[in-house]
Amino acid sequence: MRGGPLIVVGDSLLDVDLDGTVGRLAPDAPVPVVDCHRERHRAGGAGLAAVLAANQAGPGVVLITATGSDRHGARLREILSRDVDVLAVPLRGGTPCKIRVQAAGQPMLRLDVGSGIVEPGPLDPAIGRALAGAGAVLVSDYGRGMTAHPGLRALLTRLRPDIPVVWDPHPRGARPVPGVRLATPNAAEARSLAAASPSQARRRTCPALGVPSRAISQVAQAAADAATLVERWGTTAVSVTMGEHGALLSVGDVNPFMALATEVGPVSGASTCGAGDCFAATAARVLRDGGVLTEAVVDAVRAAAEFVAQGGAQGAVASLTVPPTPDGADAGGRVRERSAWDVIATVRGRGGKVVATGGCFDLLHAGHVNLLRDARRLGDCLVVCLNSDASVRDLKGPGRPLVPAKDRARVLTALECVDAVLTFPQATPAVLLGRLRPDIWVKGGDYAGTDLAEADVVSRHGGQVVLLPYLDGVSTSRIVAAARQVTVPADRLSGSQQ
Repeated sequence: MRGGPLIVVGDSLLDVDLDGTVGRLAPDAPVPVVDCHRERHRAGGAGLAAVLAANQAGPGVVLITATGSDRHGARLREILSRDVDVLAVPLRGGTPCKIRVQAAGQPMLRLDVGSGIVEPGPLDPAIGRALAGAGAVLVSDYGRGMTAHPGLRALLTRLRPDIPVVWDPHPRGARPVPGVRLATPNAAEARSLAAASPSQARRRTCPALGVPSRAISQVAQAAADAATLVERWGTTAVSVTMGEHGALLSVGDVNPFMALATEVGPVSGASTCGAGDCFAATAARVLRDGGVLTEAVVDAVRAAAEFVAQGGAQGAVASLTVPPTPDGADAGGRVRERSAWDVIATVRGRGGKVVATGGCFDLLHAGHVNLLRDARRLGDCLVVCLNSDASVRDLKGPGRPLVPAKDRARVLTALECVDAVLTFPQATPAVLLGRLRPDIWVKGGDYAGTDLAEADVVSRHGGQVVLLPYLDGVSTSRIVAAARQVTVPADRLSGSQQ
């Protein structure tokens, strides 16, 4: 295993997912009206590859990318800073942003905004130092100018031969620098980049390799294209990803290695958005850790298949997806208030019911999940009022919370039944509820027979307090107490277990 961090170089963008429902056509045009209930922001492009790499490789992933000084750039940098260290290359113009609108899971529209150009000027010296000390480098090219930057290309060309470079190419991007260990185009990209004539493709042959008969011609074409690109680019190997059929690895001959996507099960029809980034990030991580090319491709196929099976970029990184940040909001990591108020305004505009509940939610457990799921069924949106760290400490004593508010909020928003989270600093959410004015305020059944401090403010604004059954025998305090009673033998306290 090589020392040094995994460095990701490439074009990043901001992905925005707008989810809603369609119930009518617009009065001024025969188009559906989408009532948006949820807005989620996530890193895309090289940014997504870096976040996925950080989830696999752990802390220390560095992303070299270009973002603008606009609000999309600021939002993207905020999201990225949660998982990776960012070294900036100047961008002239707007940060690329892709806005996807879907209703009931059906894509309706995609808007692309921002067409910034990477500045060709001098680079931050920290970029050169980072690349020189890399354990591996992943170049994630989205055809927006990063791989054409003369300074970056010079640095990548001068990398030590023992630093493995994985290059995920793009038809509009620059060609890989000499000495790349592995290039990872998909089948369509390989076809475009190789631009081999049909006669060339027919002359190159390869065995069936165990793939379904309908895919034989695709495998033959991928093998021909991969061999052409190995020769043309001077790379050690090219791996062509082929969706549900896995990936083909070629070192330039006509008998390629084939990794099949069979272990995870069929993924046809699932969202493949981000699968290529997952594949390339996994391959780079395996090579950094000392693996050989076949190991890198096999592990990358498995990881990409699992990624798609989990719903692609929208599903597999749900816990990394964060709500929108309003102008002037803090960068502390908790779910921002404006997202909650937007949810509430939308629901009330449709005549829906707003449900709210509150608590510390320190170490989210089965009792919490049951309560939240049942609460959501009582109305049209669920807002969680979350105790701040100081508030939890006052209520539970020293040593609590075990999980900081920003992370508790991120876990809660990853639950499908939670629409928004608001953090409050007081002992009770009474002040917040005066502004929120929920139609229904939910508490667990363990509060039955007690006077709730927030009941008056809820009823004063026309709301109803509802107690729901709580899962017996499950609480954060009991989990903590049980964990403290566990004794680990001294001979097992070694390495990462200590």
